[in-house]
Amino acid sequence: MSDISDDEAGRHVTALGSSAASDLFQILRDGRPRTRTELSAITGLARSTVALRIDALMRLGLVGSVGDAVSTGGRPSSQFAIAASGRVVLGVDVGASHVRIAVSDLTGGTLAQTTERRDVADGPEAVLSSVIEEAQALLAGLGRAPSDLLAIGIGLPGPVEHSTGRPINPPIMPGWDRFDVPGYLSSSFDAPVLVDNDVNIMALGEREHAWPEVDHLIFVKVATGIGSGVISGGLLQRGAQGTAGDIGHVYVARGAEVPCACGNRGCLEALASGPALARALSATGLTASSSQDVVELVKRGNIDAIQAVRQAGRDIGEVLTTCVSLINPSAIVIGGALAQAGEHLIAGVREVVYTRSMPLATEHLQITQSKTGADAAVLGASMLAIHHALAPESIEAMVAATAR
Repeated sequence: MSDISDDEAGRHVTALGSSAASDLFQILRDGRPRTRTELSAITGLARSTVALRIDALMRLGLVGSVGDAVSTGGRPSSQFAIAASGRVVLGVDVGASHVRIAVSDLTGGTLAQTTERRDVADGPEAVLSSVIEEAQALLAGLGRAPSDLLAIGIGLPGPVEHSTGRPINPPIMPGWDRFDVPGYLSSSFDAPVLVDNDVNIMALGEREHAWPEVDHLIFVKVATGIGSGVISGGLLQRGAQGTAGDIGHVYVARGAEVPCACGNRGCLEALASGPALARALSATGLTASSSQDVVELVKRGNIDAIQAVRQAGRDIGEVLTTCVSLINPSAIVIGGALAQAGEHLIAGVREVVYTRSMPLATEHLQITQSKTGADAAVLGASMLAIHHALAPESIEAMVAATAR
């Protein structure tokens, strides 16, 4: 997030407390072109100082000239804005059975993307080697040099220690426990690597691309597992150990005796995930073994599948009712493979949340399907990289490096 606020005149000002090149860049991140004179007035810096710092940002490929301002007499002044396509970031979405990779510009716009079937259980070396190969091919296809890459964001389908980027006891990722993901990728790319769990980056991608004005949002992924990403005050909340939003293992009374893979009984995930519904439907004689199978049955109008999905929505809604009381979101967004069942799942969530929550908390609450769909994670991974690469301290480090 940019450290920029609006003063009473509506101008963009910095709250960083310094007068470095990063201040100018944070101002320009809103996309509006400005002249050196305008930047000098906003920051209080001498025009000559602004010129030096603009030059430094241009050498980094972060800022470019975008033409001249309207002249009021004399020679028109040049305008400068963020160079969205000057440098790029890499977003990587590693799922249970797929890897999606995208090269994006500095606004999060996708320049090139590829998806391949890949089982995360193949292990970190196999999966990440494939990521490196595909990413290098994408960059080459765009005519990009390795030095154009500012940062890499990657999402994994399991718990991640965000400070180190290492997966921690991931249940469906054999061989990945405490694997040095940033170190492995850094051996091929001279760029910082940011790692988070998949639902956190899905929340980030959904918010940035579909709900930019919403500062309080819960993204719920319903697929092989169930989890949520929490955005509060405009910031992604990870919690003390990075497990904020892990609603899949919250107890639901209706399933008190249903065993869960975590070792407990009655977990939401054991009742309402795609595999849980597939098992229940299989027991009635239907053919279903995955989330996608359940969705296909729903799309074909199978009453048993529709009722099972609706009940899953109610179970999820029961847990989300508590979340609404704790966090008071403006939007609850449902994503993941089972969300493709559409209104049947969401109707069950709404039924319980709107009935059980306090009226004030739900007066303006929207509960809806993800707008970014299957791209949520890769978009979020790109934004994770962008936020890191364009943070004030990162800009200062790059400027300092060019001055040596």
